Amino acid sequence: MTTDLGLPALPSTPVRRRTRQLHVGDVLVGGGAPVSVQTMTTTVTADVDATLQQIAEVTAAGCDIVRVAVPSQDDADALPRIVAKSKLPVIADIHFQPRYVFAALDAGCAAVRVNPGNIRKFDDRVGEIAKAAAAAGVPIRVGVNAGSLDPRLLAKHGRASAEALVESALWECSLFEEHGFRDLKIAVKHHDPATMIAANRLLAGACDYPLHLGVTEAGPAFQGAIKSAVAFGILLGEGLGDTIRVSLSAPPVEQVKAGCHILSSLGLRPRKLEIVSCPGCGRLQVDIHTLAMKVEAAFDGFPHPLRIAVMGCVVNGPGEAREADLGVSCGNGKGQIFRKGQVIRTVTENKIVEALLDEALRLTDELDERDEPDNKNTSATAAAGNPS
Repeated sequence: MTTDLGLPALPSTPVRRRTRQLHVGDVLVGGGAPVSVQTMTTTVTADVDATLQQIAEVTAAGCDIVRVAVPSQDDADALPRIVAKSKLPVIADIHFQPRYVFAALDAGCAAVRVNPGNIRKFDDRVGEIAKAAAAAGVPIRVGVNAGSLDPRLLAKHGRASAEALVESALWECSLFEEHGFRDLKIAVKHHDPATMIAANRLLAGACDYPLHLGVTEAGPAFQGAIKSAVAFGILLGEGLGDTIRVSLSAPPVEQVKAGCHILSSLGLRPRKLEIVSCPGCGRLQVDIHTLAMKVEAAFDGFPHPLRIAVMGCVVNGPGEAREADLGVSCGNGKGQIFRKGQVIRTVTENKIVEALLDEALRLTDELDERDEPDNKNTSATAAAGNPS
């Protein structure tokens, strides 16, 4: 039984662009499947233990698909062990040597990313790659980046424009199509969100392949998250995009968290814990920034999708706190703790975080107990219908 925690209804989602559907391991991509979150490990892939540790961390953060770099033979040799132990589908990222594509397929990778702008002697190996990928039932992602655009097209267009990125992607797909291979996913990435948006709009109108969205080299965590959120919000709001990666100069876990937050904000992924806190103003009688960070840290990893309001004054505080599952409105060195719109107690400022955590645990325990009779009844009914 689904527990109702009183969260507001999610916003209506746009009509999704109709695309082919691919199987990336056990994750469906495109064709109406949920938008998936990807990231890429930053470890040396040949360091199997370190790579698997990072994969475990992003798995816990909500990642759906993980990509690993394969720039060397040692990395290719490590793929079978990584694939065997990873709980996520593993994509091999191939940039320079086509022979690593075959190694990735033999290792059981769920997909392969190729960058024809970088791979030497790519054109005359497409038939072999297509045949091997088809035999393995493995899709290929054609990844076109502004920084590695095919030199021929860069010379033609003069720069990595949206039109150049799309022409490159479609030309590369046509090479596979000539061999009857269409299990393709496309990414056209640029560091400029406006160019990336324009390229994906053009691409969406020119083919029915699933699109992987990314603002490449987006920058440090703050800047990169904003650029990615703007670009993804616009495209996903138009129904474009089937899988995303937030490319931050930050640990992969932070990329995954940002991606999950973006999707949940758009109603494309169930919300988890959400903290609503005010920005601060001259009316504050509490250090709201520090308090909000303490609450966020205390609830890190909390398994239930609560909305918690942390408000700093009596103007908007009580109203916002009433809209949340739990909330606090601060003033005069104290905090009024709200639960489902009702003030349940007042605590001193240094006890606010503890009080919110106590009430959150109490609330979720009560809801679990409320659901327990249903579970017992279900079990009893099943037992009655299936005597041993």
